[in-house]
Amino acid sequence: MFKVNEDYLKLPGSYLFSTIGKKVAAFTAANPDKSIIRLGIGDVTQPLAPAIIDALHSAVDEMAQAETFHGYAPDLGYEFLRNAMAKHDYQDRGCDVRADEIFISDGAKGDSGNIQEIFARDNKIAVCDPVYPVYVDTNVMAGRTGIYDKETETWSDVIYMPCTKETNFAPELPKETPDIIYLCFPNNPTGSTVTKGQLQEWVDYANKVGAVIIYDAAYEAYISEEDVPHTIYECEGARTCAIELRSFSKNAGFTGVRLGATVIPKDIKQGDVTLHSLWARRHGTKYNGAPYIVQKAGEAVYSEAGRAQLKKQVAYYMKNAKVIYEGLKEAGYSVSGGINAPYIWLETPKGMTSWEFFDYLLDHANVVGTPGSGFGPSGEGYFRLTAFGSYENTVAAIERIKKL
Repeated sequence: MFKVNEDYLKLPGSYLFSTIGKKVAAFTAANPDKSIIRLGIGDVTQPLAPAIIDALHSAVDEMAQAETFHGYAPDLGYEFLRNAMAKHDYQDRGCDVRADEIFISDGAKGDSGNIQEIFARDNKIAVCDPVYPVYVDTNVMAGRTGIYDKETETWSDVIYMPCTKETNFAPELPKETPDIIYLCFPNNPTGSTVTKGQLQEWVDYANKVGAVIIYDAAYEAYISEEDVPHTIYECEGARTCAIELRSFSKNAGFTGVRLGATVIPKDIKQGDVTLHSLWARRHGTKYNGAPYIVQKAGEAVYSEAGRAQLKKQVAYYMKNAKVIYEGLKEAGYSVSGGINAPYIWLETPKGMTSWEFFDYLLDHANVVGTPGSGFGPSGEGYFRLTAFGSYENTVAAIERIKKL
């Protein structure tokens, strides 16, 4: 008789955004006359930039000719894309990252969930609280998190690093020593950032205790302030302790196209074993590569035209962020984020829980956001709105909220 993986049964409820989707679908069915504005899931709305579309068309034409047809992609990804990433994302910033340390994938979400496979089950993870749910949930699936406490909504074998108003929504070094540390800056969900000096403290700490940092840099394109690092490899010593996750979803609108990358320097070792070699083995065994046409589109992101067009697209979303931030402030809400990130983090009003505010906003303003408690216990009493809607819908949503 077959047996199921009982670690999956430990997961409480459904995935956060699946729950939101079901609630919104039920509301829509009951209120077909209502116009709903969605500022919940961080999905982009602007079309792909012209340079990217041109690259896609050209690559499709190549696939129609025997001489230029491409089948399976190389394990790590095509050199043209890895070379472009190594130059523009790292070497131009003075960071020592080589093309053969970059693994191309179909998105950072999958990589952030799969990366834990190369680590032993008894590694102790540390996560920010609140946090992107995938980091914790995939470690639950791997049997690494211990027992779930419904009262505190925490796992017994997870080290939680509270990110509160008192800490400017950034984590402090944990009192208990972790083996794996998940960091995401600019942060999802709070929109907070750390300075290069603050991030250097984490790198120094990880090297000191022998931990690995899994650094999610999905939102680096939205950084506007000078002292906020775009990559963890700007910090000295990061090559011996840090894995970085990269996404094309938010900087180039690839949420429906799917492209990402994971950077693993060859200097991260346990004895003679490199994490680079383990991920290469996992990658080659379980993954057949992002499509050629998608990787050609990714290369266009780094072209002169692509960079100029995407700079305008990021500015479009950050204009939305400003509308949300200033509008909520004007309406009397306590707000953070929205400066170096497309997320705005607000305190729920009138003592409401985050799910009560979700229902209130949906019922009375027909606006969808994301309850903070869905990101962890320290997210209770907070709410996330995204800047990825259209400008017109963003303005309309804030006007509706102001009238509540």
